[in-house]
Amino acid sequence: MALNGRLSISGRSSPALARMDWERSQVSWFCVIVAVTAVVALKALPLSVFLLLVAISLCLLLTLRTPLAMLVVLLALAPLRTLIATESAIQLPLDIGQILLALYLGIWLVNGIVNRWRLLRISPEPVLMSAIGLCLAFAIGAYTSEGIGNWLTEWLKWAVIAVMIWHLSETGRSNWRWLIFAVLVSAVANALVGLYIFFGGSGADHLLILGRFFRAFGTFGQPNPFGGFMGIALPLALMCAAVNLHHIWLDLLSRRRIALSRIVLLAVSSGAAAMIAAALLASWSRGAWLGLLVALGVMTIATPRRLVHGISFALASAAVLSALWSAGLLPRSVVNRVTTAATDLFTISDVRGVDATPTNFAVIERLAHWQAAISMAQDNPVFGIGLGNYAAAYDEHRLISWEAPLGHAHNLYLNFLAETGAVGLLAYLAFWIAIFRVTWQLRRYPDRSARALAIGLLGCWTYIAVHSVFDNLYVNNLFLHIGVLLSVLAILNRQVNDSLKME
Repeated sequence: MALNGRLSISGRSSPALARMDWERSQVSWFCVIVAVTAVVALKALPLSVFLLLVAISLCLLLTLRTPLAMLVVLLALAPLRTLIATESAIQLPLDIGQILLALYLGIWLVNGIVNRWRLLRISPEPVLMSAIGLCLAFAIGAYTSEGIGNWLTEWLKWAVIAVMIWHLSETGRSNWRWLIFAVLVSAVANALVGLYIFFGGSGADHLLILGRFFRAFGTFGQPNPFGGFMGIALPLALMCAAVNLHHIWLDLLSRRRIALSRIVLLAVSSGAAAMIAAALLASWSRGAWLGLLVALGVMTIATPRRLVHGISFALASAAVLSALWSAGLLPRSVVNRVTTAATDLFTISDVRGVDATPTNFAVIERLAHWQAAISMAQDNPVFGIGLGNYAAAYDEHRLISWEAPLGHAHNLYLNFLAETGAVGLLAYLAFWIAIFRVTWQLRRYPDRSARALAIGLLGCWTYIAVHSVFDNLYVNNLFLHIGVLLSVLAILNRQVNDSLKME
């Protein structure tokens, strides 16, 4: 009986309590049914199929919270592409990244139709326009490509990146933290696999280092692209930890109560950064080490508001590092690995007369593929042989002792020069120059969180630019993660511009 607006409970249960009991009963029965179904499915289905079904189910459940939550599942499982292709007994019609991406975009499209969103709205945002321009430049190669199927496979990567920038910059503006969370969760998950391999789990003999460890390769199958993934994510994780530490420091200075959530965020982001950094080191990838070093230098320059202060800090850090190197205070194993590679790269101009040894094999092999790419570019200097056709044309341009094409030239710039010619390479460079310009402008914004995010993204772009001298990082669905980070940049740029217009 209601009394003065309040609920009075007598001997009978109220309708509200009865409904709550019924809902709890439903949840309990649902959990039991899910558990029984999972056990039966695990026994009846191959592990790869079971994991795929679990991923799809998680996607559907997370949609109830927000469609963007599905990106956590998408980005975490997309790097399983190589692992499933090499270890699974069942070959999927599409790789797991393509399946989950199609599911995610399909659910988003249904949501958009149901909620009557303006699905075809396109804002003239510089990040999106740059991505569309790059896709158009690469599309020219379809007419000169030696294999249209190979061209289409590679071109679709860039089309997906452009679609993700457009879609996420329109729908993820209020929940952009989900995008950062998705990338870092994916990186930490792969870092855990990499560290497990480093300490002996599934280690291959040819990847043995230091006599008792194994080069980490995560779910990528190769240490260098795995190190590339870690290097792309690490600047972002470092800046997330730095901004939380800065907020706690300001609270201490003002003697305000420090929120527990801020401490938790600092612990989580610091732990993620430490784990990713350890996995990058465990990859034993010299390209990853160099890319991270340059990225940290650029972030050091960009952090102070006055550029002269940033340059001074960067020069001082370089001087300290040089002094430690000269004094022999850096780990000898790391120094030897970097020194031998640098010596071979700068002293060898033609590998045809060089004897390959276990020490210099990786460098010589990379240089041989560089020469093959240059040969392709000389035959097709303007438009190239077509995106994705390096392996198809390799046999005509390879050196005698190097028969395996390895899929790409192990230098993204030479690879683009060979596959897309001068037109495609210039378009790719122009794209990243535009991205760097937008990111650099955002670092001047007064809001600390926006500045920290912009500096972290600047480190990501710098890392990609440097490591691309030695490898192609757009492999094993890693282009999806890069597309999400570009989407974050587009969202941040739009929010900053909107706030400036309001002022």
